Amino acid sequence: MGSSTASSGPSSLKLVGLVAAWYAGNTLYNIYNKKATNMIHAHWFVAAAQLVVGVVWSMVMWGTGIRKTPNLTAGDIAKCVPIGLFACLAHAGSVLAMGVGAVSFAQIVKACEPAFAAAIGLLLPPMDVKPLLAYAMLIPIVGGVGLACVKEGKGVDINVTAFAWASMANMAAALKGKMGGSVTKSLKGDKSKNMDSANVYAVMNIISFLFNVPMVVVAELPTLQEEWDKATAEHGAQALIINIALSGFFFYIYNEFAFAFTANVGAVTSSVLNTAKRVIIIVVSSIVFVEPMERNTVIGSAIAIGGTFAYSLASKATPAAKKKKA
Repeated sequence: MGSSTASSGPSSLKLVGLVAAWYAGNTLYNIYNKKATNMIHAHWFVAAAQLVVGVVWSMVMWGTGIRKTPNLTAGDIAKCVPIGLFACLAHAGSVLAMGVGAVSFAQIVKACEPAFAAAIGLLLPPMDVKPLLAYAMLIPIVGGVGLACVKEGKGVDINVTAFAWASMANMAAALKGKMGGSVTKSLKGDKSKNMDSANVYAVMNIISFLFNVPMVVVAELPTLQEEWDKATAEHGAQALIINIALSGFFFYIYNEFAFAFTANVGAVTSSVLNTAKRVIIIVVSSIVFVEPMERNTVIGSAIAIGGTFAYSLASKATPAAKKKKA
């Protein structure tokens, strides 16, 4: 049964459904996340609360038997801990960047993630050397982001705080990808572990939450009650809770669909569609939150996203040297 499924592959309808759910979930997450962070200025708390939704979801899935419970040893969990840490920082960095700046700006900066991934690939063993064309594509990515930060008549105008948080998210995502590839592949390859793509993400989400809690305690606990009271007085507790809960729900759902899609089609196709997703988020968020998009912003973001698209394709090309060796 397994071999016939593998040979026939996933149906086109299933893949279209996964992409539609991924895109819709991601777009809705960005909308509700921005609404939540506009309401309460305790963004580490919002990031942690969003992860709680995923933790509860996973517990329900495992508790009811809808999904098999992961069968992990202490050693397996230890290997997952660093990946969970970087997942925490990638998620929190994105939340904080969009909390203090425009969603569109955060997405433009996050288009620079390939530059971070390329650097990490060269600096950390085992070295991951991409084809020369892939490195060349980093020029339009970085240049496009730079152009998007140039305001007409004002010169370079950057929300430094949002840029820093989005860059932290990029760095963490690159480290997560570098360190997590072999670990997740090993766990998914051992059927006795019950670690399909959904359970891999669920476990990482739980570890990510555990790392997020101390950050809330250190950065926001002293003022959290005050910020909560201010937010509920201005917006109402119901609206605040709904926006946080929905952002958490859509965050978990879109990641689960993205993981499932990647498992079916591979990293290259997934990377290309992840690039296209940013265009949708930038356009929708600009409309929903009335975020101005100047000419340089539009042109720069188009160049950066186009460069990311090309990098995704070029980075997976097999260099001639490797072909000869093989």
